[in-house]
Amino acid sequence: MKKIWLSPPHLSGNELQKIQEVFQENWIAPVGPQIGEFEARISKFLGGSNYQVAALNSGTSALHLALKLLNIEKGDIVLCQSLSFVASVNPVLYLGAKPVFVDSEKETYNLSPYFLEQAIKSQIEKGKKPKAIIAIHIYGMPYKVDEIQRISNKYDIPVIEDAAEAMGSQFKNKLCGSFGDLAIFSFNGNKIITTSAGGALVCKNEIQKEKAIFWATQSKEAASFYLHKEIGFNYRMSNVLAAIGISQIDVLKKRVEKKREIQQFYSSFLNEVEGFKVYTAASEDFYSNHWLTILEIDPEKSPISVIDLMKRLAEKNIETRRIWKPLHTQPVFSEFDFYGETIAEEIFEKGLCLPSGTAMTKADLQFIKTELLAAVKYA
Repeated sequence: MKKIWLSPPHLSGNELQKIQEVFQENWIAPVGPQIGEFEARISKFLGGSNYQVAALNSGTSALHLALKLLNIEKGDIVLCQSLSFVASVNPVLYLGAKPVFVDSEKETYNLSPYFLEQAIKSQIEKGKKPKAIIAIHIYGMPYKVDEIQRISNKYDIPVIEDAAEAMGSQFKNKLCGSFGDLAIFSFNGNKIITTSAGGALVCKNEIQKEKAIFWATQSKEAASFYLHKEIGFNYRMSNVLAAIGISQIDVLKKRVEKKREIQQFYSSFLNEVEGFKVYTAASEDFYSNHWLTILEIDPEKSPISVIDLMKRLAEKNIETRRIWKPLHTQPVFSEFDFYGETIAEEIFEKGLCLPSGTAMTKADLQFIKTELLAAVKYA
């Protein structure tokens, strides 16, 4: 039986030609013209020279360097969204800083402005003003940009915009990745466009970009020998992967349109099932790429549980996945403060990620629909 994956890579068809050009030119290294071209393409996509882009080997690396650019050090407080993947917080620990977790709000699943401000006030009262906010557009849905920015301005705390899942998403007709003091993208294999592995750091000026690239290439000083005055990292994107990215960014608009069509397809029939609701935008201000379509299952009304539905679909070779388990409930982060209620936990308990690959055919989608409805009928 054919396996239907959650969100597999979807090639444009031009990647191999771009890679062959790289091999012919022998730019098989974390240096080469394709890296600069890919960076320029991302910058142009966001709006031009106001956005200086450094291509790196992962979104995690980009977040690590963003924190360093904000001078985050040991003992500093960084405010983090609890409902997220672990990589959105791990770099805080790399630097010896302390994450403080904040609950979600129900409309977008993202960082709650109310609990965020509570966390800031509480930490200031404890004598430690937070030094950064990491705000995430989870599953491609923009966070409440205006409200988070108001809080950022009020308390003079910079925002790192985690747009790892949100390339192509928009808030009030402005692209995600253009809001934060710094921003990051991920090009992991499951993202809306991919370089196999990779990420990007979006800076607001050339000085920040050059410093990030300096750190990303082992902090090599300009000298006739290998001179190092700072600790560096091996974070630069490979030129081969950048060549893939150039082909991928050409089809980004089509990928966003397809993801949104998939979400609409699921909505067309799942919203008719008692206890089911497909996660969607709260208003026209939010334009999501719907990187993954999320099904909310009300346990008091639904004829089937999240776990049982997953099992039924797995039997038919259809991959699904539960929503991110809130980080403040993860054992590795149990010692850190949390501000909120149980909103993120409730979203986790009710949510199921459905197959959202842009290479799915109409037959694939119809098969999924048939099996979803059959699972409900025979529950």
